[in-house]
Amino acid sequence: MGPFALPTSSKVTPGKLFPAPPGARRPRRIEIYRWDPEAGGNPRLDTYEIDTDRCGPMVLDALIKIKNETDPTLTFRRSCREGVCGSCAMNIDGTNTLACTKALDDCRAVVRVYPLPHLPVVKDLVPDLTHFYAQYASIEPWIGAQTPPPADRERLQSREERERLDGLYDCILCACCSTSCPSYWWNGDRYLGPATLLQAYRWIVDSRDETAGKRLDDLEDPFKLYRCHTIMNCTDTCPKGLNPAKAIAEIKKLLVERQK
Repeated sequence: MGPFALPTSSKVTPGKLFPAPPGARRPRRIEIYRWDPEAGGNPRLDTYEIDTDRCGPMVLDALIKIKNETDPTLTFRRSCREGVCGSCAMNIDGTNTLACTKALDDCRAVVRVYPLPHLPVVKDLVPDLTHFYAQYASIEPWIGAQTPPPADRERLQSREERERLDGLYDCILCACCSTSCPSYWWNGDRYLGPATLLQAYRWIVDSRDETAGKRLDDLEDPFKLYRCHTIMNCTDTCPKGLNPAKAIAEIKKLLVERQK
């Protein structure tokens, strides 16, 4: 079995219980998905009891505490701890979000943590995002210019032109939206998904970009774009409060308008 794989069975079995330390004043149970493709077998849910009186307020704080003090084999991604990098995206109590911005007080009594759904698992809470990033690269996320830049300054924008990018450039590519989308689950090999399409729209409407026509040509495809059925899971789950569904609708609108 390779390093990136799906579980051999969808069944998740009960795992180990790690009880709270003696004298814990506010114990809290956290159930965490554990699976190592190299070891084989089925996934399991290990249960960890922590003292929340001696833990930070966020789910990521709890995961770090568990790894540092209870079980060093637990594997997850993290970096900024401020909702900026997107590294700690995972499924918490059934919702895709960032562990660093999800408060324990906003979780269920027993917190349940899984990796982002419908992706191959590297290990435990770490999904394989290789295909996701390849799709992002496919939309050429940089300024496409036909004319040379000014010799004495940058390519400038008006205030209004810059404001058109609000709600688009803010995307941190955490993949919460794409992995919450049933259309992406079913057609992820060809449908680009809400995160990549939001980014595509960000470059289409950038006043400094001169390749909007080519970008629209590349997206006019029954699978790349039109597998979106406006289910709205993407917008509901975005931890940054963005609206990928609206961006996708705007791309469709631009394609219709240029045919008139």
